[in-house]
Amino acid sequence: MRTTVGIIGAGPAGLLLARLLHNAGIDSVVLESRDRSYVEQRQRAGILEQGTVDVLREAGAGERLDREGLRHDGIELRFAARRHRVDFPALTGGRSVTVYAQTEVCKDLIALQLKDGGPLLFETEALAVEGAGTDSPRVRFRRAGAESVLECDYVVGCDGFWGVARKAIPEHLTQVFERTYPFGWLGILADVAPSHDELVYARHDRGFALLSMRSPSVSRLYLQVPEGTDADSWSDDAVWDELERRFETADGWRLERGPVTQKSVTPMRSYVHEPMRHGRLFLAGDAAHIVPPTGAKGLNLAVGDVVTFARALAHRRRTGSDDLLDGYSATCLRRVWQAERFSYDMTALLHRAPDATGFDRRLQLARLERLASSRAAETDLAEAYTGFPF
Repeated sequence: MRTTVGIIGAGPAGLLLARLLHNAGIDSVVLESRDRSYVEQRQRAGILEQGTVDVLREAGAGERLDREGLRHDGIELRFAARRHRVDFPALTGGRSVTVYAQTEVCKDLIALQLKDGGPLLFETEALAVEGAGTDSPRVRFRRAGAESVLECDYVVGCDGFWGVARKAIPEHLTQVFERTYPFGWLGILADVAPSHDELVYARHDRGFALLSMRSPSVSRLYLQVPEGTDADSWSDDAVWDELERRFETADGWRLERGPVTQKSVTPMRSYVHEPMRHGRLFLAGDAAHIVPPTGAKGLNLAVGDVVTFARALAHRRRTGSDDLLDGYSATCLRRVWQAERFSYDMTALLHRAPDATGFDRRLQLARLERLASSRAAETDLAEAYTGFPF
C-alpha cells in the first residue's frame, strides 16, 4: 500500500488532518488500532477554541457543530464565596469558545472521511515507523492478523503519548520537558441540566472544582483529589456534597444534583517532546505534548499542529519549497509553550498544593483579586483561553 501521507491515529487530530489534506488534493491513509465504535465513544476534551471552530467549519465539519455546539462567551471564577465573570468577546474583539465534545468531533470527521476521503482503516495496529530520516518512510502495521507496510512520502504521528511514532526519533536528538502534579481530577458525568450556563472555575481552601457540561441536559463536573485516588472510593453523594462545598457562594447559588452515569480520575501532567519532527516524520497532539486540563488546551493544540502541517505541505505543492515543513517543529512549539505556560498558570492559580502554606494561599487570592479588578489581567486570560493564533 502506498500514499503521500500516512497518518497514525484516528483521534480528532488524525481525522482532521486527513480532511484538510483531502480538501487540498493530497492523498492520505489513516491507521487506527481501535474499532470505530470505540473512537466514537472515547470521552475526552469538550472545549473548542474560536480558531478550532473556524477550522472545522472551513473543513466542512461545521454543520452539526453549529447546530448542537454550545457557544460560551465567558467563564466564571469563584473564590472566597465570590463570583466574577470574564467576558471573552468584550476582551478579545469578539472571540468565544464552544462546548462540543471530542466524541462528536470524531463522529463528524469519520462520516466525512468514509463518505469521500481516503482510506480510514480501523482495527489496524501501527507497529513501527521505519526510515523516518529518509525520503521514503514507511509504517509497519498489523491488520486482521497479517503484517503489512504502508509506504509514504510523509508520516504524521497522531497516536498519542503511548503510540509508536515518537519512538522513531533517535533519543540522542530529543529533549523532554515534563512536570507531574501531586493531584488529579475526579470527574463525573451526570444526567442533570448544568447549574450554570457557562463554565465555573472554583478556587477553594479544600481544593479546586470545575462545573462544565456536555449538553443542555448533561453536566460534567470535576473535583481536585490527591494523586492516585480511586474513583470508586468516592460515593455519588460524597462527590455532590464536596462539589457543593467548593462551589458555595455568598448569594445563595445552588448546585443541582442528578444521577451519576460515569466517574473517573484524570492525572495531571505537563509534557513537551522536542523536536516535533525528524526527517519526514512529524508528531502532532499528545504524541508530542500534554497539558493539564485546567486551560482546556489539549485538543486545540493538536488542531494547531495538523493545521500547521497541512499548510506546510500544501505550500510545498504550490511552490516546491520545504521551508514551512522545515519550520514545522519551531512553529508548533511556539504555540505549545504558550499553552503550557497558560495551563500551568491556571493550575497553580486554582489548585491547592499538598504542601501549600498560608503565604501560598494568600498569593492565590491576591492573583484572583487582580483578575477581578484589572481589565489588563482579564484580557490576558481571555486571549489565552479563547486561543492562540495558528
